[in-house]
Formats: sequence, structure tokens, C-alpha cells
Amino acid sequence: MQYIRFTIVSLFFLVTSQLLAQQVEVKGRVADQGDKSPLIGANILLINVADSTLRFGVVADTAGAFTIKSVPTATYRLFISFVGYTAYDQRLNLRRTAPDLGIISLKPDAQLLKDVVVKGVAERVAQKGDTTVYNASAFKTNRDATAQDLIEKMPNITIENGQVKAQGENVQKVTVDGREFFGDDATLALKNLPAEVVDKIQVFDRLSDQSQFTGFDDGQTVKTINVVTRSDRNNGQFGKIYAGYGTDDRYMVGGSTNYFKKDTRISVIGMSNNVNQQNFASEDLLGVLGGSGGGGPGGGNRGGGGNRGGGGNNGGGGNFGGGNSAGNFLSGQQGGINKTNAIGLNYSDNWGKKWKVSGSYFFNDASNNNLSQLARTFFSTEGPGQLYNEDYFSSNNNKNHRLNARLEYTINSKNSLIITPRISFQGNTAYSSLLGANSINALRISQTETEKESKNNGFNFGNSILWRHRFGKIGRTLTVGLTTSANDRSGESLLNSVVNYYTRKTADSLQITDQRTDTKSDGYTISSNISLTENVGRGGQLQLNYTPSFTKNYSDRKTYNYNQSTSEYSTPDLRLSNEFDNTYITNRIGGSYRLRIQKTMVTAEVNYQNAQLSGKQNYPLEFSINRSFNNILPSAMINYRGADGKSFRFNYRTGTNAPSISQLQNVVDNSNPLFLRTGNPDLKQEYNHNTSLRYGVTNPKTARSFFINLNGSFTQNNISTATYIAARDTVVGGFPLNRGSQFTQPVNVNGNWNVRSFITYGLPVTSLKSNLNFNIGTGYTRTIGLINNIQNTSNTHSINGGLVLSSNISEQLDFTVSVNGNYNTVSNSLQPSLDGTYYYQNSNFKLNWLTKAGFFVNTNLNHTFYTGLGQDFNLNFTLWNAAVGYKFLKKQAGELKLSTFDVLGQNNSISRTVTETYIEDLQTRVLQRYYMLTFTYTLRNFR
Repeated sequence: MQYIRFTIVSLFFLVTSQLLAQQVEVKGRVADQGDKSPLIGANILLINVADSTLRFGVVADTAGAFTIKSVPTATYRLFISFVGYTAYDQRLNLRRTAPDLGIISLKPDAQLLKDVVVKGVAERVAQKGDTTVYNASAFKTNRDATAQDLIEKMPNITIENGQVKAQGENVQKVTVDGREFFGDDATLALKNLPAEVVDKIQVFDRLSDQSQFTGFDDGQTVKTINVVTRSDRNNGQFGKIYAGYGTDDRYMVGGSTNYFKKDTRISVIGMSNNVNQQNFASEDLLGVLGGSGGGGPGGGNRGGGGNRGGGGNNGGGGNFGGGNSAGNFLSGQQGGINKTNAIGLNYSDNWGKKWKVSGSYFFNDASNNNLSQLARTFFSTEGPGQLYNEDYFSSNNNKNHRLNARLEYTINSKNSLIITPRISFQGNTAYSSLLGANSINALRISQTETEKESKNNGFNFGNSILWRHRFGKIGRTLTVGLTTSANDRSGESLLNSVVNYYTRKTADSLQITDQRTDTKSDGYTISSNISLTENVGRGGQLQLNYTPSFTKNYSDRKTYNYNQSTSEYSTPDLRLSNEFDNTYITNRIGGSYRLRIQKTMVTAEVNYQNAQLSGKQNYPLEFSINRSFNNILPSAMINYRGADGKSFRFNYRTGTNAPSISQLQNVVDNSNPLFLRTGNPDLKQEYNHNTSLRYGVTNPKTARSFFINLNGSFTQNNISTATYIAARDTVVGGFPLNRGSQFTQPVNVNGNWNVRSFITYGLPVTSLKSNLNFNIGTGYTRTIGLINNIQNTSNTHSINGGLVLSSNISEQLDFTVSVNGNYNTVSNSLQPSLDGTYYYQNSNFKLNWLTKAGFFVNTNLNHTFYTGLGQDFNLNFTLWNAAVGYKFLKKQAGELKLSTFDVLGQNNSISRTVTETYIEDLQTRVLQRYYMLTFTYTLRNFR
């Protein structure tokens, strides 16, 4: 008996080992036959000739590459298809060695090839599946242009206040040849790549790593630009160094260098300046944005409105602003005067056949000094609206270390692992002072003088691990993801304020505050996702998923008043102190079904989610909260890809959002004594509905393109604000609230929603050797808040439009002309007398002219116009930057330039914000006129 068992087991292992030994891995890359650009999302299918039920299929990645693992040795037919291209059909005899098929080129469909070139118009843009592809050589730029300068000329791509947008959506990631480049900092990547190395620009919605593997969109798509480098420019060293000094001790020094050799890519950037050049993202700033020292203009109380309402090109979302634009002189994201020291390193490579590695490190040391004037009009339940005016000064320094990495490991033919760690350290010191006053009918009712010093340190860590397994049966996959994150922040601040309250024209009461506040907060999140897919029927696929998540946060805030007898901050203030922790646990389970019908993909998904929100206050009084939420979360998507350059995408998705610990923490913040705010432990989670529709068509025959985006959102239990404006002296939450002072608390409301549209059309103007792009958008935003327990509904209607005419002449002559306008109508239900309209327009002319002798002229003329704002905010000004210079040395690698910033001395910065509580106009300090002499050396060493 034992002999029989031994024989069976031996035969089993022998057969298994033979089967495994006869499995191979098939890999290759799919590209356009003409320009060799990768065909992202091409479908690859292997069908066994002897047994057609034995099939293996994958989708090409962002580099056009594909790998089919665990394929038994046999004879197969290899099918490769991509919309708009002739299908590839080839017999493939697989032996024991793993074949590398190299580059497989697909021919564009013959119908599309017919009359492609019309009157000499080169192909500028094409739609390849879900990817919009721009041909860089069809857009002429000056020799020193960056990739950002290049994409500004391309249809349907715009840059608004430093934010890159494609097809009306924010670009969140930039990759180079499908590889990570400085993490998720899109602006940093585009500003540091020269336009001359770019062959193609690909714009697409990048799926998450899990979705790319399973084919199911999990809603975590990000608008992505992939820069395809030229084959004759992706092997060598290139970059530039520069140094300049000017009047008022203005200076800038820095550079970038890139080393590309096959799979190895190394980039280093660095800068030091005091002319507002900033190459870092907002995530690098801890407490810097908004002033930090005193909560920013307005004393930190935005009424919960943030940047809602207003105008902007979001069709009613956000604020709008102008000025501070330096064009080629790179102005920063922060207002005021900035001094920046920064260095960054990016690395990517393939380690053998199993490892793909990329990572980046970035350090910055940023100092900011800012002066601002603010005018805020509050909606009121009693009589005329209350006015608040403020002069604000802030000075702060922020240091940040940021490290990102991505590691892809192919374990074996069926299993792979992706690890993406992320870590940052931040430190901030700040000082701020403000002089603010409330008034009604031009009579001052209160005034505060406030000073604040603070010091904060922060740490953030995140990591994601994704294991992907492919079974032998095509379409059957298993993915398991684990995501962890943690943060820790600590700080201390000193607050001194003197508040005067008036009954007539003289102060009759005085409130003095002298206190120290110590804060500490930390938290962590652990979440997982398990997904199983299976083919069901012809063209159908089913996915089952389970997602648990656990989040815990802790916050400790202790405030001490100054004790005259001890000369120390030793007297606890229980009204301003609080210790609170909360836990948020979710369990989501559900399934989705995907059906492909020729050129159309339809996906429907439904999930059930149970959420448990609990919190406990430990100081000064103890109490607990416990809530449970049960939700059905449906989603749906329709995606059509036509062979005629047309594409259509509809998406509907739901989700929940838990209140933050600061929104739950029942502690008063008196950073500005005229505007007190606190949390609300009774908050519920939000339930969000989001829908989007996008239609696009590109015509390679005429080089014309058209895109339309429609977006809408609706939120149930939206976390808004309840503001109490004291009409007379009273006490709220244990605090004396004098006439005109405010007390704000977050509350749940229903009825907040917004819709917006964006239409863009691009075409060549051959008579001018230029490209012309039009865009127009509309929007409506409805926000609800409570003022003195009465609901106020704020409505913002907006319409915006613009055009860009960019030259396509030569490297010697390069110009761009653009005009953008934004018209807004604002109304509210509580005080219609404050309803009104406002308009913002920005016009820009940019010229770069290089003579054959090496002399050049650069000029950037930017005109800004405002109307409908408050008194002293309706400005009309022109920012003119100009430069002349000479190029010399071999291949004109050296450059000497004399530049003038703000030739006319008119630079300014204005913005308007509209919320459910108030309308606000803000003017901030900007860089003024200076002259600078700069030397630049450009490195071009390609092999």
C-alpha cells in the first residue's frame, strides 16, 4: 500500500514538474508602425491552435509593453488589436525558451490613411483608443523651451494659475516613457524637461495598478501626461545651469541635468533664489499656505467655505485671481515674496529581468513674507450686512524632505508585486500679525490687534503593497492590496491679542489675551482590498471585491494663560483645551460586471458598506460618541472607442467621506478673537454622488480636435457651517461674544450641488502658420449654510471662455497670444441686496525671437482687468516682463541675458471668494520691478 502511495505521489510531482518546465513567458511591445509611439491599451490574445478554449490575454501598458506568463509550450495564433489599426494575426510556435517578440508594429487602418495630409497640414493630434496623442514635431517652439512651453501650444491643454489641465481636467501625474518622474508633481516634471527631447505627448486616464491588471475601473483614475522621448534624444546627457544677480539684491542660481542610457534614467535639479521661483508641490508645505502664523488672512476662519463659490474656470468653483504671473520668469504658487532653496533627484532603472525600480528625493527650504488686505461682507439675518476689513502680515519658513519610490517585482510567471512607499518630514516656524475691524453702516463695532508665533513639526508615511496573481484560465485573476499610512504632528504657539468693542465711536470694553497652546496629533490608517475576476459568457467578466479599512486619529490641544505672579504660561484654560480620539472603521463588499460589445465597454457595480464612527473626549470632560452608517454604493461606466477618432465616456460613482478629527473636536479656536470656531462631535459622514460625461473627436486629416466635458456632484449630509453673528453681547459655548463677533461650527446640511461644463476646439491656421484653440465653460454651484439658525442658500452662475493663438513658424520666431474671461453672477437667499456680478479678464502676449547671429528678444505682456469687486479692488493693470540677450559658444550653448521684471511697475494680485456665509476680496503682496543679468549654459550631449 505504501509502495502504491509512493508511486502515485512520485508520478504526480513528475508530471507537475514536466508541465511547469514546459511553460514559457511571452513578451513584446506594441507600437505605431510610423512613429513607433506605444499603443497604450492594445489587446493581446494567444489562442491555442489545437484547443481554441485555451486562451491567454493581456493589455499593453503605458509603454506599449506586454507580458503573458505561464503559457504551455504549443502552437498558437497571436492576435493584437487596437482601435483605428489593422489587426495583427501571426502563427507562433512556442518552445521551451521564453520568446521576446520585440516591437510589433501595427498599421493604421487604410480608411484613416486616406488623404491624411491635406494642403501640407502635418498630423498634430490623433485619438488612439482612450489616449490622445500629440505629435511634438508639429508644434514649433523656441530652442530653449521646456515641455510645459510645448504643451501650452497643444489643443485642449491649458495652464491655469500654474495648474496643468487637459480636456478640462487637472493633470495629476506626468510620466516619461511610461516611467515615474518626480512622483506626482506634474509641474516639476514638465518645467525640467526640454521640449527638444519630446517626440509625443500622450494624454489619458491612468488606471490604478489593480485596475490595469483586472481591467475594472475602480474609480482611482488620474489624468496623466506621458512624455515619449525622441529616439535620438533618450541616450545621453542634457540639462542647463544658470546664475543671475539683479537690483534690490535679487538673485537666482540653479540648474538641472539628466542622464539617460537605455533603461537607466537619472535626473538632478536644484535652485536657490528670492524671485518667487518655486518648484515644489503644496504637499511639501506644512502650515505655510494660508499664513500659518495666524491662520491666514481672516484669522483662520474661512467660515468653512474654503475656496467654494467664486468664479474660476471650474464653472462656479473656487476663487479667481491674477497678477504675479511672470511667464518665462516662473512665479510661484504662494503670494508674497518667497526665498527658495531646493534640490531634487529622480532615478529609474530595470534591475535584471524581474525588477523595475523608480524613486525620487526632494528637499526644499522655503521662506515667505506676505502683506495682504482683505474686505469681507457677511450675509446677515438682521439689517445690512456686516463688513470685516483686515491688514495682515506673515513671515514663515518651511523645510521639507520628501521621498517616493516604486518597486515592481515579477516573482514568477504568475505572480507579481508592486510596492510604493512614501515618506516626508516637515518643519515650520511662523510669525503673523493682523489688524482687523468689524463695522455696520460704516460704524466700527469691534477691532482686534493680534500677534501669533508658532513652531510645528510633521511626519507622514505611506505605503502600498499590491500582489497580483493570474490563474491558468484566461480572465481569472486575484489581487490583494494592503495600504498603510501614518502621520504625526506637534507644535506650540504664542497668541497675544487686544480687542476693543465699541457702542458708539469710542471703545467701552477691552479684552486682552496672552496664551500659549501646545498641540499634538497623530493617526494611522490600514486598509486592504481583495479582488477576484472571472470571465462570464462571451465578452463578459465578473469581479468580486472586499475592502476593509481602519482609521484611528488622536488630537491633544492644551492652552495655558499667562500667569503674572509666576511670569509663566501656567494657568490652564479649559475652554480652549481638549483631548480627543476617534476611530473610523469601514467594511465594503460588492461586485461588478463588465461587458464588451464591439467598440463599447459597459461596467456596472454595486457595493454595500458598513461604517462605524466612534470618538471619545478625555479632557476636560469625558464623553463618547458612537454611530453606525449603512450605505449602498452603486456605480456605472460606459466607454466607447471608435475607429474614426471619436470617443465617449460616461461615469457615475458614489462614495462616503468621514468628518476629520478637527471637525469633530469640540474645542474653541480663538486665533482671531472676533471669529471663534469649534468642532462638532455630532457630525455624520457625507454621501457623495459624482457623474461625468466626456465626448471627443480628433480628425488627423484636418488636424482638428473637439472635446466636451460635463461634470456634476451632489452631496447628502454635506459638512457645511453654522455661523452665529452676535447682534448684541452674549455668551456662546462659555465664551463672551460681543456684538459683531462670530462663532462658527461645522454642521451637516442637504442641498449642496454643482454642475459644470467645458468645451474646447482646436484647429491649425495655415495662413498664419499657427494653431488656434477655443474653450468655453459654464457652471453653477449651490451651497447651503446656517446664519443665526436661518438657512442661507448661496448660488453662483459662471460662464468663462478663452482662445489661444500660438505660432508654428520656427525655432527662431515663437509667439503666443491668449485671452481668457470669466463672468459670474452671485445671489443668496438671506440678503438679496448683496447679489451682484463680477468679471475677470486676462490677456497675454508672449514673444521669443532669435536672430541667426545669436541675438534674441523675449517679452511677456500680461494685462489683467477686474470689475464688480469691492471698493479699491477693481483694478486694471499690466505686467510686462522683457529681456534681451546673446547666445554664444559652440552650438550657442552659452547665453547672457539682461531682463526686467514688471517694466511698468504695475504688478498686483487680486482674488475673490464666495461662500455660503460671506463674499471676500483679497489683495496680496507681489514682487515689484527689478533688473537682472543672467548667464545660462545648456548641456546637449546625445549619442
